[in-house]
Amino acid sequence: MSYLEYNVKHVPTGLRKILHLNWPLIILLASVAGVGFLMLYSVAGGTFTPWAEPQMKRFALGLALMVAVGMVPIWMWRNLAGVAYIGTVLLLLGVEFFGSVGMGAQRWIELGSFRLQPSELMKITLVMMLAAYYDWLPAKRTSRPIWVLIPIIIVLVPTFLVLKQPDLGTALLLLFAGGGLIFLAGVHWAYFAVVITAGVGLITAVFQSRGTPWQLLKDYQFRRIDTFIDPSTDPLGAGYHITQSKIALGSGGWTGRGFMQGTQSRLNFLPEKHTDFIFTTLAEEFGFVGGFSLLGLYALIIVFCIAAALVNKDRFSSLLTLGIALNFFLFFAVNMSMVMGLAPVVGVPLPLVSYGGSAMLVLLLAFGLVQSAHVHRPR
Repeated sequence: MSYLEYNVKHVPTGLRKILHLNWPLIILLASVAGVGFLMLYSVAGGTFTPWAEPQMKRFALGLALMVAVGMVPIWMWRNLAGVAYIGTVLLLLGVEFFGSVGMGAQRWIELGSFRLQPSELMKITLVMMLAAYYDWLPAKRTSRPIWVLIPIIIVLVPTFLVLKQPDLGTALLLLFAGGGLIFLAGVHWAYFAVVITAGVGLITAVFQSRGTPWQLLKDYQFRRIDTFIDPSTDPLGAGYHITQSKIALGSGGWTGRGFMQGTQSRLNFLPEKHTDFIFTTLAEEFGFVGGFSLLGLYALIIVFCIAAALVNKDRFSSLLTLGIALNFFLFFAVNMSMVMGLAPVVGVPLPLVSYGGSAMLVLLLAFGLVQSAHVHRPR
């Protein structure tokens, strides 16, 4: 036994757990958050208020929350998965009857001065529930129809409730994250082939129905599709956001205009520059190099999560880590695709960079579960 191994073995349990945290992952998360602070400082015109300072405080709180969650044994989170999932579904039902309305959607529950968005919590509890289900289910039953139907219901119930709010972006994230985790759990690919084929058939039928007596979408919904395909058809209306976003992206070039020198954001042409479209501000000021560097940090976070999942011999911990990594990937992939015009604008923030309290706290809570799986992995 080496001197270091002897000392780690004999330190108090709490300190030993801190030493066993996945510190490279924490450093990467802090680096991405640092990029967010820098951009929020820039879009505010060189001041920490009103966005950068609150974001820093939330990150500090979220970091403490992540470490605290990481200290809790992973088996406790496994045992709480069902309760957490059912509780979040009940909160989504509560939003339906008692939720507050904002920006045309009913997504929040007022708790005094705090606004809770249950759909954000569902991104974690859905992954926990599916990981616990497949940890309980014997591997030989994974692809049997009855045992495939149960997780499908687990995914569709919250997806339907979130879609009713309406929140298409979060509903799609839940659907893809749930489906992805079901695939990673080992369900036979034939089920997914059927779903993909049915989806392609439905999309084809939607477009073929246009202008016919059996038209499947309303005219205004088709106009939204037209605007997504070609924003120039409505440059001052539905296509305004993505048009200004593309101008900002293109004007950045390879190295950008310089810190706090972006014309689109500084002159307020860029909408939602501190939330959903903050990546375009980064690309305008730091160019392709800055955007690619942030993408590299995101990729490293995914790599560290996958590596932690592969070496973990506990099935629940492994699936939980992969599910959270998949959720994280969908977050930034959808946001970046959205601001580049490759996907419809659905209101998905850029993780750890966009301004927002609940999204950041929930994400760091999720990475706390990754830390718990890493610290308490079988050795």
